[in-house]
Amino acid sequence: MIFTDTHTHLYSEEFDFDRNEMMQKAISKGVTRFFVPAIDSTCTNAMYELEKNYPENVFLMMGLHPCYVKEHYLDELNHIETELSKRKFIAIGEIGIDLYWDKTTLEIQKIAFKYQIQLAKKYKLPIVIHCRESFDEIFEVLESEKSDDLFGIFHCFTGNFEQAQQAISYNMKLGIGGVVTFKNGKIDQFLHQIDIKHIVLETDSPYLAPVPYRGKRNESSYVTLVAEKLATIYGVSVEEIAKITTQNSKAIFGF
Repeated sequence: MIFTDTHTHLYSEEFDFDRNEMMQKAISKGVTRFFVPAIDSTCTNAMYELEKNYPENVFLMMGLHPCYVKEHYLDELNHIETELSKRKFIAIGEIGIDLYWDKTTLEIQKIAFKYQIQLAKKYKLPIVIHCRESFDEIFEVLESEKSDDLFGIFHCFTGNFEQAQQAISYNMKLGIGGVVTFKNGKIDQFLHQIDIKHIVLETDSPYLAPVPYRGKRNESSYVTLVAEKLATIYGVSVEEIAKITTQNSKAIFGF
């Protein structure tokens, strides 16, 4: 049984003391595919180190997280272009709009989001979207960039049923993580209405650990707990969830 964690920040300093043990624990539970999003240029070297240490398991994205779209964002976008020109990545991510932490940067967040979508099209790569309190703004940009070669994942999807349908209409899978296990998470109430072919698993570790670890450090092995919850929601086995969601991740990332 193979599980895929489509979104995990393995280079986070929260894993500096036990990264190898954490990775081996996940691998022993069948989590063998780890897709790692970028935040900004400061994490690039750590990501490359990870890939070097786990070449069979770790796959890297390149992108600028919306919370890091600040006054020097053009330099950051230039860094992304430079890295894309040098080597292969599996996606542009994580990118998007975040209006939870800072609404004052909305306009440059939009510019950076749109620019990175265009880079994804240029390099024929999927995008991985970060959306926090910004569905309308994200959909506005996606509508303007809508095309057959725009596809990817709505990471950490926490919207309602209508927003889920709209995200899917833009060729996006829904990244489902620990939130689905929360009592107030709400997405568990309508997910059964979404065809499982639109779902991929993720942890977003070290953040958003599922129940019973909520509030503690998240890690990739906990993607199995997300799968167990989805098995209950869809009324199928955990094995079936693992198989279908891994297949869905292959449809996005190409392998």
